[in-house]
Amino acid sequence: MNGDSGEFVIRLIQLAISGVLLSLTVSAQAPAAFDSSRAWEHLRQQVAIGPRPSGSPGIVKNRVYITKTLAAVGLKTVEQAWTATTPIGPIKMVNLIATIPGQRAERIVLASHFDTKLFREFRFVGASDGASSTAALLELARVIKARPQLPFTIELLFLDGEEATGAWQGTDNTYGSRHYVEVARTAGTLKSLRAMILLDMIGDRQLNIRRETNSTPWLTDIVWSVARRLGHQAHFITESMAVEDDHLPFLKAGVPSLDIIDLDYPAWHTAQDTLDAVSARSLQVVGEVVVVALPEIEARLLKN
Repeated sequence: MNGDSGEFVIRLIQLAISGVLLSLTVSAQAPAAFDSSRAWEHLRQQVAIGPRPSGSPGIVKNRVYITKTLAAVGLKTVEQAWTATTPIGPIKMVNLIATIPGQRAERIVLASHFDTKLFREFRFVGASDGASSTAALLELARVIKARPQLPFTIELLFLDGEEATGAWQGTDNTYGSRHYVEVARTAGTLKSLRAMILLDMIGDRQLNIRRETNSTPWLTDIVWSVARRLGHQAHFITESMAVEDDHLPFLKAGVPSLDIIDLDYPAWHTAQDTLDAVSARSLQVVGEVVVVALPEIEARLLKN
C-alpha cells in the first residue's frame, strides 16, 4: 500500500467514525416520536379482523395481533384470563399486560379496551370504539420503550370486556378493569399503582375530547395544559361531561385516573363506526399529547 492509498483509507475510516458519532448524537437528541401512520395500520388491521366481542374468534385474533406487535418492539405480553359471569352466560375473557421497567417498581398504567360491543342485528367493527385507542396504545408502546431511564415502570394494559353484553347497567360492563383491580387488590400490588390513563374512542374525524368529570383533576389539568401548548385546544375542549368507563374501578380503588374519550361521535355503536369515520390525524393529536404529558405526570408523582 503506497502513502496516498494509506491516507485515503485512513480518511474513509475517519469519515465512517464521524458518521457513526453523528448518528448517535442525532439519536440522543431526537427521541422516538408518535407516528400516526403506524397507529393507523394497527387500527386498520383490527378493523380487518371484523367484529371482536369478548369470547369470540375475532377477539382471539386481536389478542394474537396485539401480542405479536408488542413482541416486535421487545415487549412480552402476559395474559390475565378468567371466566366472567354475564347476562348471556359465562364468557372467557383475557386482559393483556406488557411491562416497560423503570427506575422504580411503582407503575403508571396506560390502558385501552380491545373488545367491541356484541351486535347481532348488524356487523360492528368498532373503528373508533375499541380499535382506535388500542392502535394508539400499541404505538405508544414503541415510543415509550425507546425512552431512556423511565422514572416509573410503565404498564400497558389491554382490557377485555369493557362493553356490556346488553344494555349498560349494573355490573354488565367494565369486566376487564374490575377483574384487574380485584386481582391487584388481592395480590397487594394496588399500592404500587400511582396513576392510570385510559384511552377510549379517540379516532373520531371530528375529534372533541371533553374533560371527564369523574377523572382525577390534576391529571386532567396536566393533559389539557399540554394539549393547549401543542396547539390542540380545538380537540381537547374545556366543556365537561361524566363518563362511565374502565377508569371507574381504578378510581374506586383510590388510584388517580383519567379517561381520554370522545363520546361526541355519531357513529358510536352503529354499523357506521368504520374506517370512513376515523382519522389518522386524530390518533396523532392524542398520541402527541400523551407522549408530552407523561413526563409531566411522572414529575408530579415524584414530588409526592
